[in-house]
Amino acid sequence: MCNITLFSQIIKKIDRSIFKKLVKEKQTDKGCKGFDSWTHLVSMLFCHFAKSTSVRDISNGLRSATGNLNHLGIAKAPSKSSISYQNKRRDSDLFRDLYYSLLGSLGQQAAVKRSKLRIKVPVYLLDATVISLCLSVFDWATFRTKKGAVKMHTLLEYDGKLPVYVNITEGSVGDNKGAYDIPLEKGSVIVADRYYNDFPMLNVWDSKGVFFVIRHKGNLAFSTLEERELPETTAQHVLKDEEIELTNPQSKTKYKGRLRRVAVWDEENRQTIELITNNFAWAAQTIGDLYKSRWEIEVFFRDIKQLLHIKTFIGTSKNAVMIQIWTALITILLIKVMKATAKFGWHLSNLVAFIRLNIFVKIELQKWLDSPFTEPEKPPLKIVQGDLFAQTP
Repeated sequence: MCNITLFSQIIKKIDRSIFKKLVKEKQTDKGCKGFDSWTHLVSMLFCHFAKSTSVRDISNGLRSATGNLNHLGIAKAPSKSSISYQNKRRDSDLFRDLYYSLLGSLGQQAAVKRSKLRIKVPVYLLDATVISLCLSVFDWATFRTKKGAVKMHTLLEYDGKLPVYVNITEGSVGDNKGAYDIPLEKGSVIVADRYYNDFPMLNVWDSKGVFFVIRHKGNLAFSTLEERELPETTAQHVLKDEEIELTNPQSKTKYKGRLRRVAVWDEENRQTIELITNNFAWAAQTIGDLYKSRWEIEVFFRDIKQLLHIKTFIGTSKNAVMIQIWTALITILLIKVMKATAKFGWHLSNLVAFIRLNIFVKIELQKWLDSPFTEPEKPPLKIVQGDLFAQTP
């Protein structure tokens, strides 16, 4: 029989020594009275796992776990005013740096073996998603005249389906502008949609030895330098494979080298997809498969919006919004690690829902992940045999 709750065991996956080091570096506990950085982290993770809709829900939810709080490493449940105050005051960079530290220590556990892509180089998927906000309340989040938003510019690792880079900006920042500072790994490939058809940026990627597969815009001006042979019996969905150069004078000054253009037929959506890449060695089918894999980042955005608590925010300041988004990323990292290490074939949505239902149940986490529907063993019946000739008083 386990003596600590499911939530406590999940929290124990976070290395406290890493967290303490970050707290010391950033001095986020300086001057705090009671509601320290660790209590803040636990409160925000509870917000996502329990899908709490307000600071009152977080406070009351943790208060209901009286007797189990010491297993979480906190002395008492925080008040709603303490959560609100520190969400506005405590530096959100603490939670950002914690996410990247946990990604380094736990991220490999979430990686799965590739089944579709034949190439062995690291594959990264680049895209951005908009999280709508009320402009009258979040007046700093500029987007449109009567609408506010923040935008998550995300570079997702294909194997682990987890972000290796996130840039959170106002919603008005263009997708390509938010991607200028992404980390570039020589020999890797970045897959993106037409919004990243930015030739100065692509030129930098090419100079750094990074491959790219980008869907080009319909008005791309180019001339064909060489037609490449198409496969006769396989990959019949490949319509075009050619080497090109840009003919627009402005574009040509920004990207002077050759490009490869591949057109593939998308049977599911009944459309032609036209791609450009700086890789001339891979098969045209591989180029098409790489772009098809871009759908995984759309799945990631859907999961984090539907399963966690980032559609509405418990604080209105920019810092509070950043904290909620970064703790959501920490939560999805922990969930994906649990899913990857479980013997049971969990769907991510089912795992999140089951954790929410059992968050304060005392059961061994790994056994529960492996066999969630196994009934606990019943204690053996204790049979006391009576004495037939015993005298009653």
